[in-house]
Amino acid sequence: MCYHLYFVSRNSYFKMTNPFVRGLIIYLFLLFVLRISGKRTLSQTTPFEFVLLLIIGEATQQAMIGDDFSLTNAIVLIATLTGIDQLLSRLREKSQRFEDLMEGVPLILVDNGKPLEDRMKKVRVDREDVLEAARKIHGLERMEQIKYAVLEKTGEISIIPVQQ
Repeated sequence: MCYHLYFVSRNSYFKMTNPFVRGLIIYLFLLFVLRISGKRTLSQTTPFEFVLLLIIGEATQQAMIGDDFSLTNAIVLIATLTGIDQLLSRLREKSQRFEDLMEGVPLILVDNGKPLEDRMKKVRVDREDVLEAARKIHGLERMEQIKYAVLEKTGEISIIPVQQ
């Protein structure tokens, strides 16, 4: 196996010859992109976002495989990706700080009927998203009926209604 990088003279990209390195870079890059794109991206995808994910999947496959369609290359990539996933899972188990960094933490979006606009803007959730969750879960119609709305790690919004 060759472990070096070389640049293609007429193209602005570089081609890496090692499937382990390609898999590692792509995995970490996608993890970073999906983490900064926010929780809501993975929780509720629009048709546009679904198409985008399909295109990303195809581009990722091409970047990892390159010109090598061999069984060996596929085995190295599969082992690399599952190995990285196992390593990150173990790190999350051992360190709460690492888990919070990787998975995020629940975030209160509405406190006693008052939307926390700065937080909502940061995570790209609007009032309509919160009210939609309140209607679906508890049949609530107004923000004042919500004691807390929490954006969970999964990207879903939990609603705690005001006690009557």
